[in-house]
Amino acid sequence: MTSSPPRHQLASGAVVSVRGSVVDIRFDEHLPPIYTLLRAGDKEQIVIEVLAQRDARHVRGIALTPTQGLARGMAVKDTGGPLKAPVGKGVLSRMFDVFGNVIDRQAMPSDIQWRSVHRAPPPLAERSTQSEIFETGIKAIDVLVPLERGGKAGLFGGAGVGKTVLLTEMIHNMIKHQEGVSIFCGIGERCREGEELYRDMKEAGVLPNMVMVFGQMNEPPGSRFRVGHAALTMAEYFRDDEHRDVLLLIDNIFRFIQAGMEVSGLMGQMPSRLGYQPTMGTELSGLEERIANTNTGAITSIQAVYVPADDFTDPAAVHTFSHLSASIVLSRKRASEGLFPAIDPLQSTSKMATPGIVGERHYTLAQEIRRTLAQYAELKDIIAMLGLEQLSPEDRNVVARARRLERFLTQPFFTTEQFTGLKGKLVSLKDSLDGCERILRDEFKDYPERSLYMIGAISEAKGKPKPSPPADAAKPEAKANTKSEPKPAADTSMKSTPKLPPLPEVKPQPKIEHVADTHAS
Repeated sequence: MTSSPPRHQLASGAVVSVRGSVVDIRFDEHLPPIYTLLRAGDKEQIVIEVLAQRDARHVRGIALTPTQGLARGMAVKDTGGPLKAPVGKGVLSRMFDVFGNVIDRQAMPSDIQWRSVHRAPPPLAERSTQSEIFETGIKAIDVLVPLERGGKAGLFGGAGVGKTVLLTEMIHNMIKHQEGVSIFCGIGERCREGEELYRDMKEAGVLPNMVMVFGQMNEPPGSRFRVGHAALTMAEYFRDDEHRDVLLLIDNIFRFIQAGMEVSGLMGQMPSRLGYQPTMGTELSGLEERIANTNTGAITSIQAVYVPADDFTDPAAVHTFSHLSASIVLSRKRASEGLFPAIDPLQSTSKMATPGIVGERHYTLAQEIRRTLAQYAELKDIIAMLGLEQLSPEDRNVVARARRLERFLTQPFFTTEQFTGLKGKLVSLKDSLDGCERILRDEFKDYPERSLYMIGAISEAKGKPKPSPPADAAKPEAKANTKSEPKPAADTSMKSTPKLPPLPEVKPQPKIEHVADTHAS
């Protein structure tokens, strides 16, 4: 904890200028250090953090609260220390703002300590080097993008592709199996989502091991910029003092970068590429490097990352990519096709997907799935221009497998039950791998694709009524053959004439089956 200066050095100053959230203050005696908190206003309700010492008498700070009522000449008090966050067992099941004030309409906890939010990351010698898989119960993630216990995973996507829904589902699935503490940090997101999350976690009975910290989008940039550090300070307490594993969920890390950009612009710094702050890399590293494994405990972090205009070359996305052990990319195209979670299996990557960590079988299966989906992506242009019938039999098999894999990797979520009417599913890694392996072995080629859509384990597809295999399998081929070679279709209609009388009782499948047989002969 940063020690406060002696009481006689705590000086009073006066406001020199106010420009939005930027305040210049003059101190005639002792100049406060960087990151010191200053208070102004009748009830000391305006909080300012010192970010620069302009000369021997003036400091420039950023207001962490609205500056209404602040005027030139008003007195400013030096608090003698930096911004502090509450830590201790008393913070569990509570909701805080950036200053450590409770915002859940309950009494302030008593058994807590206060620590500075500005802390150094753990030294390299204290870090753990073990690698272990962190199961989420979501098929697409566990099979293709396995997460690391104690690692950092990012959910990348534009607006409206399901970042917050996926993050909330992970909370629901993991928090019941998580023996440690879960901390949710909302940076610059909607107040409605925070209120809904609090209510859902309370109903699920997992609030006793959870802490929530919010700096929402209606707050000043200084507040949004520091709320991530406050949440990390709480996480470090549970890791270092109580030796517990921590699950840290951040929504949204882009808003942290955005708040830093606003602060930088207000402070008069020259912007970098695309208007971002020149110190973006340093600021992001200062936050991300504190999320680490030590010999006493681990902080596993899952972060939602908004990608402006779906541009993955944006500097904010590029800088964030470099800090993560797993990058889960959400695709707007897949979301528009109704394939939820809309995870892009070809763009998403994980450093854990190696034979030495996940095992030879898991690695081989994941590579085969990616290869099949990549081949299907290449064939989509040909199918769009010429149709499925122009493909070779091998390519048709690839397309059939890929489409069934895409549908099997969809999953109904617990957090969306009220919207979809489908009961949520939690699928083990073993069941996910078994299902993918059986689809790749063509065990389900006679099943319609819809029987694999929005199910849990592959055994649920078995439970669905099985259609007559020749009818369903021959349907696309029959249409294709009819288009390419009209003569056999004409012969078929002639041959099937005697069967016309019993048509009201017999379904038209035999007719299509006959088309396939005729063509085959």
